[in-house]
Amino acid sequence: MKRSPAASSETDCRKEPLLFQDLGPRKVVAEFSGGSLSSDGGVLLLRQVDHALGLTRSLAGCFQDTRDGRWVDHSVTQLLAQRIYGLALGYEDLNDHDVLRLDPLLATACEKRDPLGEDRCLPQFRGAALASAATLNRLELSNAQRTRCHKLRHDPQALEACVLRLGVRCLPKHAREVVLDLDATGTVLHGEQEGRFFHGYYDDYCYLPLYVVCGNIPLWAQLRTADRGAAVGALEAVRQIVSAIRERCPKARIVLRGDAGFSQEELMAWSESQSEVYYCFGLQQNPRLLREVESALAEARARQILCGGAPTRRFVEFGYRTLETWSRSRRVIGKAEVTVAGENPRFVVSNLPAKGVEEDDDPRRFAPARLYEEFYCARGQMENVLKQQLLDLKADRLSTHHLVSNQLRLWLSTMADLLLERVRAVGLAGSELAQATVGSVRLKLLKVAAQVSVSVRRVHVRLSSAWPWQEVFGRCARRLQEPASWSG
Repeated sequence: MKRSPAASSETDCRKEPLLFQDLGPRKVVAEFSGGSLSSDGGVLLLRQVDHALGLTRSLAGCFQDTRDGRWVDHSVTQLLAQRIYGLALGYEDLNDHDVLRLDPLLATACEKRDPLGEDRCLPQFRGAALASAATLNRLELSNAQRTRCHKLRHDPQALEACVLRLGVRCLPKHAREVVLDLDATGTVLHGEQEGRFFHGYYDDYCYLPLYVVCGNIPLWAQLRTADRGAAVGALEAVRQIVSAIRERCPKARIVLRGDAGFSQEELMAWSESQSEVYYCFGLQQNPRLLREVESALAEARARQILCGGAPTRRFVEFGYRTLETWSRSRRVIGKAEVTVAGENPRFVVSNLPAKGVEEDDDPRRFAPARLYEEFYCARGQMENVLKQQLLDLKADRLSTHHLVSNQLRLWLSTMADLLLERVRAVGLAGSELAQATVGSVRLKLLKVAAQVSVSVRRVHVRLSSAWPWQEVFGRCARRLQEPASWSG
């Protein structure tokens, strides 16, 4: 086929060197002759974690693939790996994959036998080893659209259970206590998505997903419409989570922790009916509760004057029962705090024993002040986990029309979070990145220039020799390859 003059000229320009401002006596010349390069050399770490957890392989078992195998280039496992690795690497949009599909290192991580894509079924696709944005889109929409092109349906119940099982596998088997943080966060919508609802608190149309995490480990991500309270569906979720944890950590006591939206009768009553299940929830203030801390507030005000205006707080413990909704009286801790801005009373309700648990070395651990300041306030760490989900992994990119496909996107973001969390917890333990956010782990550990050469016998990856994180990367890779590092 004869090229037009314009096309030939454009092609020739690409081969010409690009000249930039001189560096003293030296010329600065750039050209597109570096071979197969990738900016995501750290994707090999994600692949290692994926293999250790069996993550994409387990998720793929929840899909029904009815495609004609003669014309299939990408297995479900490979499609899921491509999408999840892409999210972990910072590529939140599907159309990013129209370029990423050419990356031989990402193709290697996704188990493509020919990372250069020369083994594709159709000649016009050769050279692109990975799936296009359109193929990945069909994976996400197959449950919502019934056409001859959408043949990758998934079982939502099985996928939900699989996400939970993968998260629980990361808990230490001999844990004596497992704290589950529950929270709901508004995801603002920018379209006519199915189930959208205007939420007054967020002053916009949104979804209201329910998250449950243990430390930094995500266990539950349930997409819900915003026309309901924070605790709707929480009891059903907690039942499944507790059952899964009992299998993994049979000797652990389980503590539920959340804000005032979860201090509901059904959730507290269920916890009280279970062995070794406790709760500590915030409690919305009301006139009856405020009367219980009046004297403590007066004492705090007097103390503040003596301290020259410094913030002062006192704690009060008392039994409390609502007039209609609660079935029994419960332990409530009131914080009577006075700051320069005025009075700031707060309340929590809990069935954790004031005298502590027998197995604990510290019997004063759940005394009023420590229960509030050290235990309840520690739930702020979950806010950091959710921020990482939304800001670093774009879990709020729920832009498909259908609720079921947006739920799938939420699960995929959650699994990308789990991969990065395991890289940090297992591979980076004891390093300067052990407490870094997933965004920092991505920037400092995964975003490294790599030259990829593919031969018959091996895929040779040459990482940048000027990279300052070489030592940390090497230690992380070696730890992820040690079976002992994954024993819980």
